[in-house]
Amino acid sequence: MKFLEHELAYRRRAMQSQITRREALAKMGAGIGSIGLASMFGNNAFGAEDFANPLAPKKPHFAPKAKRLIQLFMPGGPSQVDTFDYKPLLAKHAGERPESVDRKSLRNTKMGLMPSPFGFKQYGECGKWVSDIFPEVAKCVDDISFVHSMHTDIPEHAGGILMTNLGALQPNRPSMGSWLTYGLGAETENLPGFVAMSPRAQPRGKLANWGNAFLPGAYAGSYVNIQNMKPDAVIRDLKNSNLSREEQRKQADLLTKINKLHLERLEQDQNLEAGIQAMEMAFRMQFSVPEVFDVAKESEETRKLYGESEFAKGCLIARRLVEEGVRVVQLSHSIDGYDIAWDTGHGDIKGGHAKLAKACDQGIAALLKDLDGRGLLDETLVVWGGEFGRAPTSEGKKGRDHDHYGYTTWMAGGGVKKGFSYGATDEFGLSAVEDRVHVHDMNATILHLMGLDHEKLTYRYSGRDYRLTDVHGHVVHDLIA
Repeated sequence: MKFLEHELAYRRRAMQSQITRREALAKMGAGIGSIGLASMFGNNAFGAEDFANPLAPKKPHFAPKAKRLIQLFMPGGPSQVDTFDYKPLLAKHAGERPESVDRKSLRNTKMGLMPSPFGFKQYGECGKWVSDIFPEVAKCVDDISFVHSMHTDIPEHAGGILMTNLGALQPNRPSMGSWLTYGLGAETENLPGFVAMSPRAQPRGKLANWGNAFLPGAYAGSYVNIQNMKPDAVIRDLKNSNLSREEQRKQADLLTKINKLHLERLEQDQNLEAGIQAMEMAFRMQFSVPEVFDVAKESEETRKLYGESEFAKGCLIARRLVEEGVRVVQLSHSIDGYDIAWDTGHGDIKGGHAKLAKACDQGIAALLKDLDGRGLLDETLVVWGGEFGRAPTSEGKKGRDHDHYGYTTWMAGGGVKKGFSYGATDEFGLSAVEDRVHVHDMNATILHLMGLDHEKLTYRYSGRDYRLTDVHGHVVHDLIA
């Protein structure tokens, strides 16, 4: 501690003998005007508060429908025709190869149409057809907006996952969660603004899916593997067994002062700013993370509502995180260490999809019910879906190949219409043919619901203004209540 104090004194003396560009401008007269202007705006002029906490809440472009986002990401490609896009004609034309299917460049060109191995029933006042593998989510259809006309650029997992989460096919752009925290900040000082979670395996692309790329480091997502549900072990190295909380606070404050002195000399250094912010966040997280990740603090009734699967516990943690002010939570589904779990559909749709749905169905339904019961659903946007779907034709005897021409995503809460279905695929579920929605359109709509104009949420980097939707995207206003 004494060493740090001596270092601070040394740096102060060193700075007194030097002059920065900022100081030179002040001495030439610009400083007088700045002081007057600062007095007009108060103590927080010139982003002083933002520097202290870049995740401080920020004003949206317009009144938002949703204040927070929970993304339930299903990497690997869930089959639309075996989940939420009922196509009875598949049974009638089983084994056939209609002309509309032949026109598409599917890899298994010799395979015919394959009926779903699952039954479908109608649910809710809206009469939505849902597969038997999602009996609990089916009970929530009157709170859900289904988008059956999604499409994306390529039928390849890595690129498709990046397109969904980054709006680009290469891992060099900020994730959607980073854009949202950059645009809106968070509603907590003790937790990250963006938390990414999965049981066991990270989705393909890993860090890129929650990374900040060229945005300031404070807007990167914090990843948590929730397989080990011990709250103290969720994030490594949070505890300091040698120092009390008070002593850690003193050291953290002193290190911050030294780093800020150094930053004033450099005037702008994104890495140093990120380091200062990360150190402060790490100090606060060591006390808040174990608390928010400890699902044992929930009532037995609540834990029973969610169920015992790892994904279900992730859903419960997601609710606890947004309740504490985290802006964005991404919960990815993985099973048995497989990063693209729903890709088991290649070899066995019936066995693979039934197992995956069983692991997440109860937790998803519980999340929607729990948010609603706590008055949080109206301001929390929940989005479910994968990077693409699966073809209505067979691959081998029991599987389905990738299909990026048409698939299903659904949203609930956060200002979307309830008990609503938008768009449609063709009669066999292969291609989006009505009110088509590209990934860019979906991302633009999510930003809009959060109160952000996707064309105005930009960041200047390498000589151009970047945005989540690049030069594309249209808000799907028909989905908004």
